[in-house]
Amino acid sequence: MYGPITIPFGAKMMFNAVKLKPGVTVDDVELAIGEMCNVVKETYGGDKGGFIGGQVFRFSGFASEEGSMGSARDSDHDLAIVTYWRSFDEHERSHADALFKAKFAAVGEMCSDSKELGYDMLWQGVPETEGAVTA
Repeated sequence: MYGPITIPFGAKMMFNAVKLKPGVTVDDVELAIGEMCNVVKETYGGDKGGFIGGQVFRFSGFASEEGSMGSARDSDHDLAIVTYWRSFDEHERSHADALFKAKFAAVGEMCSDSKELGYDMLWQGVPETEGAVTA
């Protein structure tokens, strides 16, 4: 359940920025998010619906001075749910399904805002191994 994931080149990435309601903590929403993610993984994974893998992140409060531009140094969301899919169409079909909608609604009750945006992969890479030949 908590193992590493491998993302094939060309995957579609969905970035869901989640803002919790005032007074709601990550601990409060953790079980509902876990149930929602498990439904996605088990119901829509691979050939069953195009889901490749995913991750959930809590905003740490860190803002990079070196990698940020502009004056904003905070986040407008508390959590990021990042999922990878074979296609946007498969993502949309899975999220239109009644089973997913029920789990997402449970999360939604604790959120004041959620934006899920799709991205096309342009690049991915890992460090070259020591002694590898480069072009």
